[in-house]
Amino acid sequence: MNPTETVEDYYGALRRGDPLPPYFVEREDVVKFGVGERLAGYDAVAEGLRDQTRTTRDWRVESRNLRTTARESVAWFTDDVGLAWTPDDGERRSFDTRWSGALESDGGDWRFAQMHVSAPREV
Repeated sequence: MNPTETVEDYYGALRRGDPLPPYFVEREDVVKFGVGERLAGYDAVAEGLRDQTRTTRDWRVESRNLRTTARESVAWFTDDVGLAWTPDDGERRSFDTRWSGALESDGGDWRFAQMHVSAPREV
């Protein structure tokens, strides 16, 4: 898969409830910022994603403006994403979000080295 396909496949895995840690590089310098969290290091990212998968369902992930750029073994992306899910408490959550991040390839698969998801707010 190329970087664009990797991001799109990640969105699909999120929708399906598939394991998400395999999309991230297994290193201590990997970081993932979510709407309300900061996870640093592969173990923290993997545990946070596993917990998210255990405690949420019915994900809607609508990519609206995915752009990727790749240079040899490094790529970056941005996207505007309509995001919604239902946590264990049953109260549906929905946000317009902004995504950005960096991916790396070791000559094979592309994996996220950094991901940032935020929800804009009016000032």
